Amino acid sequence: MKIAITGKGGVGKTTLASLLAHIYAREGERVLAIDADPSPNLASALGFPPSLVAEIVPIAQMGDLIAERTGAKPGTVGGFFTLNPRVDDIPDRFSAFHRGIRLLQMGGVKRGGSGCLCPENALLKSLMAHLLLDRSEVVILDMEAGVEHLGRGTAKAVDAFLIVVEPGRRSLQTARLIRDLASDLGVPRLYLVGNKVRHEGDRGFIDRNSPGLPLLGYLSADPKVIEADLKGMAVFDAAPKVVEEARDIWQRLKRGEPTSTSVEG
Repeated sequence: MKIAITGKGGVGKTTLASLLAHIYAREGERVLAIDADPSPNLASALGFPPSLVAEIVPIAQMGDLIAERTGAKPGTVGGFFTLNPRVDDIPDRFSAFHRGIRLLQMGGVKRGGSGCLCPENALLKSLMAHLLLDRSEVVILDMEAGVEHLGRGTAKAVDAFLIVVEPGRRSLQTARLIRDLASDLGVPRLYLVGNKVRHEGDRGFIDRNSPGLPLLGYLSADPKVIEADLKGMAVFDAAPKVVEEARDIWQRLKRGEPTSTSVEG
């Protein structure tokens, strides 16, 4: 499975990514978790030890590696550099491993935007294509609010594109935008996941205002998720109720059977 998870900032996509990573690992799968958000938080949500997290360097910040593989220094715009650099050794060399999960941080391109013609982006795009097209393990991609890391060739390799929403109009508006961008790229399977749900009223709000996507399930607004962050614990270890809800989502994802198909509100 290749799973991409996105949504408006703060909706809990990193929480869902961490839960699914641990669930797959518990099932005996080899798991590669990719933090593709420029502000990486997946390591802490997974419960990686701080000493291990401190050793992780985002790929986009590895100037020497970028120059070696592309033939140009980071920050270069235009000019000549390799558009398809070698990347097959990067996931194993520059990742951290803990509790059956291998974690890789992509980092963000700080100059020129996501569409800039620069060595950093050439390396990141080639790496993303390798992760989604060539790797044999479960790949879980924790993205920022968009589809910037995906191209038309790699988007079709995503087995499930999960858009996380919370009970709020801005979250659902962002979900519609992401849905349209992902559809334009040719992502074949888009799903919705509701998070921070307190009661049936929240579920009803998401149902009434949803972007018309198959719904995989809901995660509760559980204070233990916040406590896990404060204590530096894995959400998987601290919030058993949410873990069971995530396991239900995982089961539906495996079967390809969402709870319902929401109607565009």
